[in-house]
Amino acid sequence: MRRDPKRLLEKYKAGNCSDQEKAIVESWYLELKSEEGTPTHTIIENTKDKVWAALSAAEDTTTKRPNIKTIYLRKAAAWAAVIFIIGAVGLFFLNKSKVQQVANHTVKKNDVLPGGNKAFLTLADGRKISLTDAANGELAKQEGLVIKKTADGQLVYTVAGSDKEGENGAPLFNTIETPNGGKYQINLPDGTKVWLNAASSLRYPTKFTGSTRTVELKGEGYFEVAKVTVKSSSAGIKAGSRVPFIVKTAYQEVEVLGTHFNINGYKDEADIKTTLLEGSVRVSLKGDWNNPSKINDSKLLSPGEQSQLNEKNINVKAVDIESVMAWKAGDFIFDGDDLKSIMRKIARWYDVEVIYKGEFENLKFGGLMSRSKNISSVLGIMESTGRIHFAIEGTRITVLHNEK
Repeated sequence: MRRDPKRLLEKYKAGNCSDQEKAIVESWYLELKSEEGTPTHTIIENTKDKVWAALSAAEDTTTKRPNIKTIYLRKAAAWAAVIFIIGAVGLFFLNKSKVQQVANHTVKKNDVLPGGNKAFLTLADGRKISLTDAANGELAKQEGLVIKKTADGQLVYTVAGSDKEGENGAPLFNTIETPNGGKYQINLPDGTKVWLNAASSLRYPTKFTGSTRTVELKGEGYFEVAKVTVKSSSAGIKAGSRVPFIVKTAYQEVEVLGTHFNINGYKDEADIKTTLLEGSVRVSLKGDWNNPSKINDSKLLSPGEQSQLNEKNINVKAVDIESVMAWKAGDFIFDGDDLKSIMRKIARWYDVEVIYKGEFENLKFGGLMSRSKNISSVLGIMESTGRIHFAIEGTRITVLHNEK
């Protein structure tokens, strides 16, 4: 299928393309980021290699993977979707109107609203505050800190002049947790910023002291760690040295000095995934799943890399940062993800229960969808592939094969 891209584009404009040719042109448009108008002659000439690569990739995928169906969904300027199915059924294209028609049909019948800024703050003295319901302004004064909630939903800590500690000098800890359907951002006492995804929690001291700054994470969180240096020498630590920041999760420790990274450590996921955006981090495995008492493996990550820690070892690979961080930007981005992995993310964000009727092991999706949409819109776009159907009953989602 070696066609001149200019001729292919002219066929598309004239409405004479096959379904496969339509899909190629649409994906090419998205690749060129040309959401409005037609690519110029200069762009076409300068991107021939990309076009040939796209054509070859389509041919190779249909040839090499005949038994696995992969569905790609993408969003153009006005919530359009380009949908591919690769496998024994071949490759076809569904236009924007078809996708929107299916999504609208679902939204009118049943719906679940998306999640939002919801969290609970448990103070060291045991008091629990709903940050969803709390008014903006000062929430509590605790051991030398004033805790405030700002208009945009952040927790901000400021020193209030006291320097107290717990019994016998023990540090005091707060815990912030988001429920299913919740997310939240907080600013820790050292200036570190943390964004928590749904069904996550962070335990941290009200004041960082000593040679390290240590917090404990469950679920998923994105960190922008503040760089902190020792002001005066003590306990063998030189003045001016940077204070390490350590994030503990189940069976893993992540040590940084000042950097941006994301950790996905949900219990129902097979791996603990740590993704580095900038700076440097060291990921360490604490023993093994049966004896998590000794660190026996560690990896140093570079920007753009992700560690995947399981019960045996740590694997490192390059990843698409945009896909990993889509949740923080308010989107779902899937890149050949299996259906059950996708539905776990949807279940956390919309606070729903998912039930499967049938086998879906070989069904994979890719694409971008907004997390601000009601659940019917997200599921409706997935339904538009014609391979799957969802029944929405309150907060229960049943996944079914499309019988048509």
